[in-house]
Amino acid sequence: MSNILRYLRRYPFSITILLAIIALSFTELSATSITWHEGMDKLAHFCMYAGVSAVLWAEFFLNHRHIQPLPLRYGIAGAVVAPIIFSGIIEIGQAFLTDNRTGDTLDFICNCLGVSVGTLFAWTILRRIIKR
Repeated sequence: MSNILRYLRRYPFSITILLAIIALSFTELSATSITWHEGMDKLAHFCMYAGVSAVLWAEFFLNHRHIQPLPLRYGIAGAVVAPIIFSGIIEIGQAFLTDNRTGDTLDFICNCLGVSVGTLFAWTILRRIIKR
């Protein structure tokens, strides 16, 4: 229980974003509420996972800025591997647990690309900003 509270304190924005992704992933979106153009949902997947990965890295850098060298295996596990597995579980859940949503391999690929770009952004820009 204390580990859960520690993660809630250290990663509040990341956890909030992940909960929002879960809610959005399993909520029925009626055809009248959002007008999607061709490929816009793929862009949304890319942006969501680029954002969550960048925020996870940012909170990781903030929480470990006084530890040198950085414990990278934990950062990679938490900000790269975990979001990819999370997105795969969501896509499988949409395919098998809902009647109104479908799991999509292309969505999963866009999620993985988003995690990659979010990681690249975090390492090239956010890490330098947070180090200051």
